[in-house]
Amino acid sequence: MALAGCDTDGTPSVSGRHMQPLSDKLQSEIEAKNMEKESAILVRIFKEESELEVWKEDKTGRFALLKTYPICRWSGDLGPKIKQGDRQAPEGFYPITPGQMNPNSNYYLAINTGFPNAYDRANGRTGDFLMIHGDCSSRGCYAMTDEQIGEIYALAREAFFGGQKSFQVQAYPFRMTPLNMAKHRNSPHLAFWKMIKEGYDHFEVTRLEPKVDVCERHYVFNAESSSKFSAADHCPAYRVPQDIANAVSQKQRRDEAQTAELISRGTPAAPAAMGVDGAMNPTFLAAVKSHGGPGAVIKTAYGTIPAHVNPPEEAPTGSFMSLASADSRPAPAPNSSVQVASAGGSSGIGGFFGNLFGAKEEPKPAQPAPSVGTPKSKPAAAPKQTTTVVAAKPKSEPAPVVAAAKPAPAPPRQEANADPQPVSSTQSASATGNANLLTGAAPTMPSGGFENRFGAWR
Repeated sequence: MALAGCDTDGTPSVSGRHMQPLSDKLQSEIEAKNMEKESAILVRIFKEESELEVWKEDKTGRFALLKTYPICRWSGDLGPKIKQGDRQAPEGFYPITPGQMNPNSNYYLAINTGFPNAYDRANGRTGDFLMIHGDCSSRGCYAMTDEQIGEIYALAREAFFGGQKSFQVQAYPFRMTPLNMAKHRNSPHLAFWKMIKEGYDHFEVTRLEPKVDVCERHYVFNAESSSKFSAADHCPAYRVPQDIANAVSQKQRRDEAQTAELISRGTPAAPAAMGVDGAMNPTFLAAVKSHGGPGAVIKTAYGTIPAHVNPPEEAPTGSFMSLASADSRPAPAPNSSVQVASAGGSSGIGGFFGNLFGAKEEPKPAQPAPSVGTPKSKPAAAPKQTTTVVAAKPKSEPAPVVAAAKPAPAPPRQEANADPQPVSSTQSASATGNANLLTGAAPTMPSGGFENRFGAWR
C-alpha cells in the first residue's frame, strides 16, 4: 500500500503539551540575541546535513539565527517529492498558518507543511500529510525528537500570539553553497535546485522573508506586479526592488564562479541517488550505534530517541550522504552574535570530506550585516528605491519528473494510521481561501485545537 505521508491526527489533546512554555534557557537566548519572545520566525531545513534552523526577527526587523536542531530522521532521497508513496520529504517554500499546527498528533506534536503548494500542484505532484513532527519516525516527513518539536511548536505558537499570520518553511536538499552545487552538478534535480537557490539567495542577502509567488510552473521571489500571479499561466510583468535584485545577482555571480572553480579543481560529483532511505543527523546516529542499535530508549542532549527508531542503513561506498560539508556553511556577519550550531563540528564528517578531496571552499572575508530590502517593522526613511523590470517570461526549465528509486518501506508503526485520510470540503475551501499563500490543504483540526485561537486570520 502506498503511504501518502505521516498521518498525525490523534485523539483530542489532554496533555497540554501544545501549550508548554519556552524554557528559561531559550528565553535567555532570545533576549541575548536582541529578539522578543513573540517576534516572527522562519524555518530552514537542510536534508543532507539533517538540520533544521529556526530564525527569529530581531529588533532591527531582520531575521537572525536563533537555534539549529539536528533532525532525528527523514526518509527518501535528496530531491523534491514527486508522487504519493515515494517516501520523499518535500523541498520548496511552504507557508504555515495556525490551522496547520496539530496539537493532537500521534507523533507528539505536528506542523503540516501544506504540501502540495501551488508550485507542486502546477507540476502535477501528489501527496499529503507531510509534516514536521516528533517521535523520530518518518514516511516523507521531517521527524524530530519530542523535546525538539515541543520547543519548535512553542516558538511558532508565540510568534502567532505576537501577530504573525504565517511563517515560512524553506526546505532544501542541502546548504546551497558553491561546494554543494559542485558536488551535485550531475543530479537530475539540478534545474529545480538552481531555481529554489534563488529564494535561498534572496534570504541570504536581505535576512527578510522572501515574498514567494508561482507562475509558468516556476517560483518567483520578491516580485511586485499589478497583475495576479497564476501558477500554471504566463508570468505577468513584474518588478523586483533594485537593491535586492542587484545583491542577489552579485551573490549568484560569485557562487557560480566558485562552483566552476571547484569543478575545475576536481571536486567529485555525487551519485544521482544515495542508495539508502533518508538519513539521521550524525549526533543521533552515533547515539544509536553506541547503544548497539535500536531497541532501547536513548537519552541525548537533543532529546529522547525512542526504542522503535528505524535508523538508515549504512551509505554504500562512494555515497556522499554522510559527507555533508560543515565547512561550506556561510560565516555569520562580524557584528552579529548569531552562531550556527554544528551537530558534528568541522573535525567530524564535514572536515573528513574537505581533507579527503581537498575541495574545501576558500575562506571568504566576513560580510557586513545585510542592508538591502526594507524590514516590515522598520519604515524606510527615504523614498522607495527605483525598481528594475524583470522579464515576464523567465528562462524555461524542464519540470523535474525523475522519482527516486523506492526503497523497501520500514515496517509501519502500530499506532500510526498508514492510510491517507480524505480531504474534507472544509479543507478544500481553506486551501482556496489561502491560495495567495501557496498553502496546501491541512487536516481539519478538532474543536479544541490550536486553530480556534486564530480563526479570524484564515
